Amino acid sequence: MSRNTRTNLLLLAVVAVLAALPLVLGLGDGMEEPFTGSDAQAETAVEELRPGYEPWFAPLYEPPSAEVESALFALQAAIGAGVLAYCLGLRRGRRQGEARAAGRAAGTAGPGTAAAGGAETAGTGDSGGGAAPDARAAAETSPAGGDPGVAGDAPAPASGERGGGGPSGPGGRPAA
Repeated sequence: MSRNTRTNLLLLAVVAVLAALPLVLGLGDGMEEPFTGSDAQAETAVEELRPGYEPWFAPLYEPPSAEVESALFALQAAIGAGVLAYCLGLRRGRRQGEARAAGRAAGTAGPGTAAAGGAETAGTGDSGGGAAPDARAAAETSPAGGDPGVAGDAPAPASGERGGGGPSGPGGRPAA
C-alpha cells in the first residue's frame, strides 16, 4: 500500500470517528432538538436572555419547513464544493500544462512520457545506464520525424546524428 493510500485511509477513518463521536457519546440526549443549527441555538439563547427582543432585520426568504431549509443548505454546500473542486482542478491542470511546455522547450519530455522514464532518447542511440531499453519503453518512443504535436514524440534528430534519417542517411553516412 502506498504512502498516499495510507494517508487517505487514515484521514477517512478520522472523519468517520469525528462524525460518529457525538452519536456514541450521546451528546444530544435530553434536548428537544439535539442537532439543531447554530442559528436556532442562538435564537433560543437570545430569547432566554431578553424575552421581548425584536430582531433588527427579517430574513429575505423563509423556507416553508425544516426539510426544505436542510435541502437548501445541502445544495449550497454542494455548489460550494463543486466550485472549489473546479478551481483546484483548473490550477493543477495549468501547472501540468506549464511543466509539459517547459519540458518541451528544454528538449525533454514531460512527466509520464517514455523519455522521462529513462527510455532510449531518439536520435542518440543511448539508453539509460547503458542497458537496452525494455519493450514497453521502446514501443512508447516514436520514430524520428514523428508528429511533433503528439505527446511522447521526440523531435527528429539533426541530419548528422546517429539514428536519424536525414539527407546524410542513418548513422551520419552519406545516402547512397
